[in-house]
Formats: sequence, C-alpha cells, structure tokens
Amino acid sequence: MCEEQTVSLVDVLEEDEELEEEASAVLAGSDSDHCSYPQGYVKRQALYACNTCTPKGGEAAGVCLACSYKCHEGHDLFELYTKRNFRCDCGNRKFTELQCKLYPDKDEVNSLNKYSHNFFGVYCTCSRPYPDPDDQVEDEMIQCVVCEDWLHGRHLGCVVPDCVELQEMICEFCMNKHPFLWTYSVHLAVPGAAAQVKEETGGNSNTDVPNKEEQVDDVIEPSSKRSREEVKPSCKLKELQGTGQNRVQSGAVFWPSAWRSKLCSCNTCQERLSEAGLSFLLDESDTVLAYEKKGKNNEQRQQGQDPLMSALDNLNRVQQLEIIHGYNDMKTELKDFLQRFAAEGKVVTPDDIRQFFEQQQSRKRRRVDAGRFYCT
Repeated sequence: MCEEQTVSLVDVLEEDEELEEEASAVLAGSDSDHCSYPQGYVKRQALYACNTCTPKGGEAAGVCLACSYKCHEGHDLFELYTKRNFRCDCGNRKFTELQCKLYPDKDEVNSLNKYSHNFFGVYCTCSRPYPDPDDQVEDEMIQCVVCEDWLHGRHLGCVVPDCVELQEMICEFCMNKHPFLWTYSVHLAVPGAAAQVKEETGGNSNTDVPNKEEQVDDVIEPSSKRSREEVKPSCKLKELQGTGQNRVQSGAVFWPSAWRSKLCSCNTCQERLSEAGLSFLLDESDTVLAYEKKGKNNEQRQQGQDPLMSALDNLNRVQQLEIIHGYNDMKTELKDFLQRFAAEGKVVTPDDIRQFFEQQQSRKRRRVDAGRFYCT
C-alpha cells in the first residue's frame, strides 16, 4: 500500500500565508460587493471570464470581482488577474441568458474594452490553458505590461532575469508593434538579457549591445555637447536615437522599476504614445506593483477594523476586560499548541483540534465552578 503523503504544519502555514498575501494584493484593490460598471473603464481591476456564460466560439466578455461572486457563483470562471481600462460586461448583450444582479442597467456593449484569447482560458504564444494538464514542465507565467497576455518564461525568446517579480516585461510582439521601444531598451532595459539573446542568434556587427560600463543615467543625456544658454526642453527619444546604439531586436524585454519615469514626455512623444494606445506607460501608478500595494494597504486597513473591538464598544468596562483577557488567553494557548506540532514537524489532525477546544471548555467550566465557590 502506498504511504500517504503528508505535510508539516510549517508547510501549511507558509503556503497559507503566501496565498493570503497574493489574494490580498489582487482582490483587495477591487470592490467585492459592488459592480464596478458605474465607475466606467476602471484604471485597473481584478477580472474574470465566464466559460459557462460566454464559452469559446462566442463573444469574449469579462466580469468584475463582485459579479464573479454574486452573478456567476458556481460557474466555470477563468481568473484573468488584473487588466487596465476595462468596464464590466456582466449582463450585457454578450450574456444572452443572464442578467446582472448588482447593476442590470448597462449598455449593450463596452466598445472600449480590449479582449484577447485570455478571455477563453488560453495564454501565451502557445495558446494553452493554465494550468496545463498536458504540460509537465514547471515554468512561471509572466504578464506583458502592454498586451497583458501571460507568457511562459521559456517562450519569451530571452533569459528571464532574477527578481522578475519587481520588473516589468514587454513581449517581442509588442516591441515589434511599437519599434521606438527598442530604442529605449538599449539604455533603460534590464542588462544581460539582450547580450544573451545576441549570443544565441549569432548577432550582427551593426547591432552591438552597449558596454556594461555605460550607465543608464549617462546615456539618457544628449550625446553632443550643448551650450549653457540652451534651455528649451528636448526630446529624450531623439537624443537616444542620435547615439547610434542598437540591440538585437529579438525576444521579450525586461524593464527595472521606475523605468517609466525615464521615458520622454515631450508633446511629440505624448502624441506618439496616445496614438499607439500606450499613454499608460507615462503613469507609474498604472503598474501591477502599484495596484498590489494599494490592495495590501486596503487589506491592512480592513484588518484594523476588528469586529471584536467593535462589539466591545457596546459593553461596560468590566465586561470589556473579561472578554479581552479571555480572547488573548485563548489566542496564546492556540499559538503554543500549534507551535508544538510545527517544532516536531507533525501534521495537525481534526482530532487534535477537537481535543484542544474540549480542553478549553473544560478549563472554562472549572473557572466558572471556582468562581461560584467565592460568590456570596
């Protein structure tokens, strides 16, 4: 007979903490009780696609967090993580047999929404589901900040750098769609990946990668000397193009934190970004990291509103102290109880938990009985 696989309490607690942090980062930045439709095209929010209501072959549609709970409970949902500038579709023309319970008065379609194959549960250039039951290779999925598709690390065409969770990625397709991004990548992108891509492709003499000693702060300045009298705002992009430096235009590109602040924001470049639908690149608060930070802050504020403390406000001082002491005692005893299992690497069973609370009840009865002895 096969030995049953078990995990220690330490493993369970660590995994639970990671899941809670991830959920807080993604979900706490969105409203779980009210449909986001009245807010219009929300800057960034958690989204879902319903395979039950809008299966593949039909029109793509996305629903907000609250509608995923209230209107699509029990449905087959695809979690899309977050997407920008999206308005909730729940109950509109795309849902022939469902009406939104939270905000039924909606336009037939949201014409400014952008959709991809993600809304039908497939991702990456390989158009596979995630998790993929037929793929045994362990590989992380990374989201492109432009098209917002998720791609396997091995399908990016470059080496994935360390600390990738603190960086932004633009896939090769989006880089080629907006060629001026290649100019920025020479000077602003995470170093290393470009050189490795060049080695893999053989490279050409006219696509040299900048030397390591060339720093970002140095190259974004004009290459030619300018007189002190010249104070007109210049175009950073033109100055970078004037350096004559290029890189292998192949593979995805990774960008370090705060790289957006170094993009040119002159009138010409703002118009270029607007026409390309990339104005969000000048907004550092548009990043997923900024959204996640907002979600964690919201979660911390909600945790600060302890329901126990709210209930205590309606009790007198003596009752408040008794409940607080009892609560703290139980929390300390439960922590000590679980730490013994963690220290020994043992699994906590339902019987162990049941026994703990039976002991708590027994101690409570003994304290009550002892109190009666001293009553007059």
